[in-house]
Amino acid sequence: MSGHSQFKNIMYRKGAQDAKKARVFAKLAREITVAAKSGLPEPDKNPRLRLAIQAARAESMPKDNIERAIAKATQVAGGADFVEIHYEGFSPNKAAVIVEALTDNKNRTATNVRTIFNKRGGSFGETGSVSFNFERIGYIEYPASAATSDEMFETALEAGANDVSSDEETHSIETLPDDLFAVTSALEQKFGTPSVSRLDWKPIVKTEITDLETAQKFLDFIDALEDDEDVQHVYHNAEIAEDILAKLQGE
Repeated sequence: MSGHSQFKNIMYRKGAQDAKKARVFAKLAREITVAAKSGLPEPDKNPRLRLAIQAARAESMPKDNIERAIAKATQVAGGADFVEIHYEGFSPNKAAVIVEALTDNKNRTATNVRTIFNKRGGSFGETGSVSFNFERIGYIEYPASAATSDEMFETALEAGANDVSSDEETHSIETLPDDLFAVTSALEQKFGTPSVSRLDWKPIVKTEITDLETAQKFLDFIDALEDDEDVQHVYHNAEIAEDILAKLQGE
């Protein structure tokens, strides 16, 4: 699920996500392999690879895992030929959903994703059916402990960021897609490796969820998508009402 602080109230399941480290590492490794194949297998000469490695380090992925993923790209260790593809549709509560995948079998992935949409009350759409509800951005995130809000704001804007917001937990930085690598590099020099640095889909409008049953169905739907081994990221424009979120958290 997207990590934007703008709608982080749907991220209450972080503990459950952390329990899936093996699956997370596998997806990070796949992104590293694809990034290394897309250019030189050297992080300082391949911005996408550098960002992929940064994401892996932010999740405490072992160095050996990272090196093996790069080796697959250079065919030292062999490996499948992955392609990038994305799917669009609507969740059970009619929220817009974008699913990004890396796969070595497009038919398998399309069938799996379509089945999840259909079995869980969503609707699988055509390319372009919901993406107009989003804008493409670069997104960077640091823990609040990395800097004061003023330090992060000034440094990020000077580096070329479009927007910076901070709260008790995180600093969230938005950039133009083409500026992501440059801004990340500038921030890294001062604040170290970010928790998140990637291209994201940011919702332009939100779809609010105001009842408990719908919220649970929606979260189960997102979980099912994220559990698929080919799915890298799931983005949506849903926002769970605060009182419903509290009930889901057992507060």
